Amino acid sequence: MSGNIQRFLGGPPLAVLGKLILLSILIGVVLSALGLDPWNIVASVRRLLLNIWDMGFDAIRWLWQYFLLGAVLVIPIWLILRVVRAPKGR
Repeated sequence: MSGNIQRFLGGPPLAVLGKLILLSILIGVVLSALGLDPWNIVASVRRLLLNIWDMGFDAIRWLWQYFLLGAVLVIPIWLILRVVRAPKGR
């Protein structure tokens, strides 16, 4: 049973979850940066790191918003790709 789950997810569940969380945060940052200033992404990433450093525990709430923003796209696309690429038969 766990072999089927790992095959469907594309790896160990915790590793896949970690990758999806990190990818969702990254995509959220990029989407937010594109909405504000698409020609200055480097400054947006720099501002992200400085805000994390300056905000301390408020950074968790801030990262959560970016995670949710990115997850809106990342999770459905990942799920569709997993279903489309699922092995036939068996």
